[in-house]
Amino acid sequence: MSLNRYSRVLTQDESLPASQAMIIGSGVPYEDLNKPFVGIGSTGFDGNPCNMHLTTLSALQKKSVTDTKQMVGLLFNTIGVSDGITNGNDGMRYSLPSREIIADSIETISGAHFYDGLIFTAGCDKNMPGAIMAMARLNRPSIMVYGGTINGGHFKGEKLNIVSAFEAYGKKINGKISEEDFREVIRNSCPGPGACGGMYTANTMATAIEVMGMSLPYSSSSPARSEEKKKECQEIGKYMYNLLEKDIKPSDIITPKSILNALRVITILGGSTNAALHMIAIARTMGIDLDLQQIQKVTDTTPLLADMKPSGKYLMEDLFAIGGTPAIMKFMLSEGMLDGTCMTVTGKTIAENLESLPALPKDQDLLRPVSNPIKKEGHIQVLYGNIAKKGAVAKITGHEGEKFEGKAICFDSEVEANEGIRDGKVKPGHVVVIRYVGPKGGPGMPEMLKPTSAIIGAGLGDNVALITDGRFSGGSHGFVVGHITPEAMEGGEIALVQDGDVISIDARTNQLDLKVSEGELEKRRAKWIKPPYRVTSGYLWKYIQMVKDASTGCLTDR
Repeated sequence: MSLNRYSRVLTQDESLPASQAMIIGSGVPYEDLNKPFVGIGSTGFDGNPCNMHLTTLSALQKKSVTDTKQMVGLLFNTIGVSDGITNGNDGMRYSLPSREIIADSIETISGAHFYDGLIFTAGCDKNMPGAIMAMARLNRPSIMVYGGTINGGHFKGEKLNIVSAFEAYGKKINGKISEEDFREVIRNSCPGPGACGGMYTANTMATAIEVMGMSLPYSSSSPARSEEKKKECQEIGKYMYNLLEKDIKPSDIITPKSILNALRVITILGGSTNAALHMIAIARTMGIDLDLQQIQKVTDTTPLLADMKPSGKYLMEDLFAIGGTPAIMKFMLSEGMLDGTCMTVTGKTIAENLESLPALPKDQDLLRPVSNPIKKEGHIQVLYGNIAKKGAVAKITGHEGEKFEGKAICFDSEVEANEGIRDGKVKPGHVVVIRYVGPKGGPGMPEMLKPTSAIIGAGLGDNVALITDGRFSGGSHGFVVGHITPEAMEGGEIALVQDGDVISIDARTNQLDLKVSEGELEKRRAKWIKPPYRVTSGYLWKYIQMVKDASTGCLTDR
């Protein structure tokens, strides 16, 4: 079987001489036209630590592909949006929608130019799921490379990361740190290239994708500036050729069993609630049924074991130092928590990959034993109730408690909420309600990291809860519930909450309830008037027309 299964349409059809002339004109020798073409893409762009180094990694990958003498490597780029830069401002409206642009653009260039295989390097929250969704659509031999985590910053003996900068704002406005220290935290939080350092969404999704089998071993845990990351890129050509030769495709790797493996590692490591959105989107793109109830089943049967930020103390670079993601996987396999028969991009199964790799050292305390978990069940809890009829997603690590009841204080935008927190309107015992920030209302379902960080920084994290039809950064912590569906803009009951209403959040019974009678809600519903959309043109307007709700992954193509 020829390895140029797709590119031969362009390169071997004598009725397409112009196509061949263009390819030769771009630098491909005539004698290489019969070789398989591998698209080598990234979300590399200046101005964001997560992505600033990715074009350099792609260049190493191209050399590795070319050096095999058996393939042609062709570089391309697509967009990325930095959550760290856009959190707390209108730029965040483009964050989740960028996942669809990334998937669409990878599919477009690979489909239009008939690439036989795909290597894609991503380095921020939505980039990885966007890449995997494109690979699932194309279903051609593919490998995802994670750009790697950032190294931690330091100031006054404290280890810093991007959330340190967000929380410093809350501390500053409450007089807990000086203006000078505030500046120094900002200056030292991001000391170079790499994605945000804790078990936030980028590291969560990179880890899940490696465990799913779509990245090489160690890809998710080797830091951006490490020699191991460089070596991964320098050796990737042989793995790509092996996939082409054996015709191993995403559909051979992304299966119900590998999805379950990924969900379990997300749970064990205390990963981001955004994983609920992205894993549903990846699964459904691959044609696999996955919903919130199935995610809850994994939570019910899988313990939280890792003491990692934002709720714990360790960063991804600390996990790398004790054996990285493969060491976690080896632990899971020994505990019967991982299906080792699943295929991976090495051309071997998980069990075969792990056989010769080192286990976790005995003196580490980042990952607890199953007999002594941080929490007996997982931290991602799916809640239902009269203001979340189609579900909501909470991140309950055990540090926050498992039940909260308080009086609502309502804000119809993130800006209003931030102003309310800044001005002292949010008091102990409040349930902060931020609404009209869902997929259509935001639009784009922005993250609420700025208000959650301001609450933590203000010292209210233990006695204030926050609920929203928006979503949270993986860096958010505290008693927070997001993804409330139906969203306010679609007439969801969260739109009917009034200041002073009592809201009960119970992560033991998984209930989210507004203590208001159905009769009263009907009266409010009759008076509710849908507000105008916040945008009426451009990409976000298109997104509003296409996007499905959060309970089904915010997909735009199904």
